[in-house]
Amino acid sequence: MGEDKIKDAILKVALGFTVEEVTEEYDAKDGELRLVKRKETKKDVPPDLKAVKLLLEDGTDYSVLTDAQLEEEKQRLLRELRDEE
Repeated sequence: MGEDKIKDAILKVALGFTVEEVTEEYDAKDGELRLVKRKETKKDVPPDLKAVKLLLEDGTDYSVLTDAQLEEEKQRLLRELRDEE
């Protein structure tokens, strides 16, 4: 795993993210499995302060960025994460 991927993963945890989960229940009738119930949920994983601390310790000075620049960087990184999935 490259250093950039590790930093991106830490940033994802630092910013928080949403996870989609699918739960399916099956029933066996006449030797066949049939889908009985399917539930899709989205769970928000909150930002992790330890990951934020790691990012700040890497030498990048995020304190000089404006709120707009920070939001732009967040959106850029979220797009990159979605593209990789």
